[in-house]
Amino acid sequence: MSHTFWRHSSVIETYTLWTVLFLAELIMLLQYTRTKRAGYLYWLGLLSGLSIAVHMLASIPLICYVVFVAFLLYKKEIHIRNLAIIALLWIFGALPYEYLIVKNIIQTGDLIGTMASAAFGNRWQAAVINASLSMTMVKENFLYILLNFPTPNFLLFFAGCFGLFKMSPNRDFRNVVLALTVLFFLFAFRYTVPDRYAFFIPFYCLVSILIGFGANVLWNQKNLKSPLFLVLLFCILPVGVYAALPPLAEQIQLNIGTRNDIPYRDDYKYFLQPWKTGYNGAERFAEEALGFMEDGAIIYADTTTVGPLLYLQEVKGKRPDVKIVSGSIKSKDAPNFDMQTIGQLLEGGSVYVASNKSGYCPQFVLDNYDLIRAGILWQVVKSEGYPESITNK
Repeated sequence: MSHTFWRHSSVIETYTLWTVLFLAELIMLLQYTRTKRAGYLYWLGLLSGLSIAVHMLASIPLICYVVFVAFLLYKKEIHIRNLAIIALLWIFGALPYEYLIVKNIIQTGDLIGTMASAAFGNRWQAAVINASLSMTMVKENFLYILLNFPTPNFLLFFAGCFGLFKMSPNRDFRNVVLALTVLFFLFAFRYTVPDRYAFFIPFYCLVSILIGFGANVLWNQKNLKSPLFLVLLFCILPVGVYAALPPLAEQIQLNIGTRNDIPYRDDYKYFLQPWKTGYNGAERFAEEALGFMEDGAIIYADTTTVGPLLYLQEVKGKRPDVKIVSGSIKSKDAPNFDMQTIGQLLEGGSVYVASNKSGYCPQFVLDNYDLIRAGILWQVVKSEGYPESITNK
């Protein structure tokens, strides 16, 4: 019931799908340390490859697994043939991503650029290797953790860590779990992408494992069985916290770092309540935006608003004549939308943007054109002070 995992289970994202595979990996690893059967390592290799195909977060546990398997090989607990099978299954699991990488290399001829994109994305390399912190980031990160564990059960995490160090039969598993907990915490804590709160999900999962283990440690202590009723009660405490947070945050005008200009979306409720039951704001926005468009109009949408518009147009067949463009994706046969073409686009018909805020609306539009409110969109019109010669380029 932690906020971020719950939230990403109710929206279209890859993080929780990846988490399923990651937790399955840990189960295979635990089973191997209990039984010493190589078959569990084979499953670990396959699942790790699938995880890479879903999200590059899987590269962090992969490092731990490589060290673990190398240690097993050194101790002669497994043989080279076992390692070969593990590697082949990993390659097989990662085939979807490997296919995309090879396809891109063939299309572009750029090996280094493709591999950098595969590892970091096209614009996240600086964020991935960032090693600096600000006090704002530190404060926000601790608030993220508090938001995900607003319950006294979090204290069981420390009991779980203490109990884990006393696990003599499963030291290998213990070492991997502790290493992953530290690595995922450090990775998310200094990551600088706008939605870095989502990258704490693997850390939260490991914390939850250790909370569960801490409850087990507590259960095994003499005369301490009755407090477990409180543990169960505290398990559902976050639900009440998340229900109460939005009106409280709105009352005190708490700055939660959101943009506050998405139609039909209460940002306090949308971001602080992890469940999305009954929310249809995206569909309402797209229906209304496309509903009043003139024939052949053009809409520039940011990464948040372009998805609903394209979905309604391409899946529901609504207003195929309207051209939708953004910085990342656009509708079929949509024109280029840049400084050189906008003048011609305005002469040919109506042009709208979904936001008038910098970062969500192209800067050349904000600097050189006027925006007039048109329903839930903004119509781009020629500014009186804008040179005619530049407008007509």
